[in-house]
Amino acid sequence: MMLGYLLARAGIDVIVLEKHADFLRDFRGDTVHPSTLELMYELGLLDEFLKRPHQEVVQLVGIIGGNAVPIADFGHLPTHCKFIALMPQWDFLSFLAESGRRYPQFRIVMQAEVTELVEDGGRIAGLRATTPDRPLEIRAGLVVGADGRHSTVRALAGLTVDDIGAPIDVLWFRLPRHPGDLGGAALGRFDAGKILVALDRGDYWQCASVIPKGGFEALRARGLQALRDDVAAVAPDLRDRVDAIRTWDDVKLLTVTVDRLREWYRPGLLCIGDAAHAMSPIAGVGINLAIQDAVAAANILCEPLRAGTPPVHALAAVQRRRMLPIRLTQSLQVFVQNRVITSALRSTKPATVPLPLRLLRRFPFLRRIPARIVGIGFRPEHVRTPEAATPRSA
Repeated sequence: MMLGYLLARAGIDVIVLEKHADFLRDFRGDTVHPSTLELMYELGLLDEFLKRPHQEVVQLVGIIGGNAVPIADFGHLPTHCKFIALMPQWDFLSFLAESGRRYPQFRIVMQAEVTELVEDGGRIAGLRATTPDRPLEIRAGLVVGADGRHSTVRALAGLTVDDIGAPIDVLWFRLPRHPGDLGGAALGRFDAGKILVALDRGDYWQCASVIPKGGFEALRARGLQALRDDVAAVAPDLRDRVDAIRTWDDVKLLTVTVDRLREWYRPGLLCIGDAAHAMSPIAGVGINLAIQDAVAAANILCEPLRAGTPPVHALAAVQRRRMLPIRLTQSLQVFVQNRVITSALRSTKPATVPLPLRLLRRFPFLRRIPARIVGIGFRPEHVRTPEAATPRSA
């Protein structure tokens, strides 16, 4: 959606295909980081964007064995927004779709499911899709697969995926938030083999309970009360509301995957976002890295697209531009997964604050380091494409 918006804004005809009838689904990737908010500012969309309902997280806090430890403080970032915005992804997508529709070059087709890639002379020349009304065939100078970690496009293209591995899964659910609860923070709670992350969503906490890979069925066998008891044990302040988890239907399983394509492209085709590199939910950076991919792709491919089909070396340039931050971020996530989270899940003893976090508590300026890694990332992108199209409102 972001890539489509940027290219249409630059005067290039774009069709975005969306498999579903609307965006009202539980994406869980709802953290819009300062790097993405900075792009909204560069596009002149920030004020309008922030009018949408959202919460602002100004710090990340760990509660380890009952001890609160500030981990990241976004107040010192060199960005216009010094916070993470928590906004449902369907609102974010709707906002981008509405912004794109201002340009005559932007078209979106809902309920269009890709079924086949069209090849011509050794390159991908378009695709075929099903819609409620009729089959659809689109010829294009470039097909972009941005359809997530279970990408149909990358499977149809036969691109090779390297599975890096993830030893954890995540259970998502909501708990009520009371007026006296700490606000404006994302809380990670660690204690005696249990991990719970709680995101402030205004009138409720969006909770993520981390479990060992494949451990969901064993938990279900123990019964729903076992999940409630686990939550109450790691977050005693939430004990009075765990009954809000009424049935297993209130719990959503996220099977965590960390992988990446060896090559993100074929002639006439490019994958970006989770379709190119599935990220762990650690630090919630996945959606923001996907946005960065889109901006880099627009910057590099805008002029080649004006001439028709971008050459393969231009597609390769997108991967080269984005591969370093992806590798660094995934390496950091894997380190945290394997060395920190797995160890914490196996522990049966009360958690103690490790030395690195004790240093963050003692020396506040050190919190700027994780804030920059989470909030901005290793290679933030900036909008280089022009607004060459005339918006319909004008």
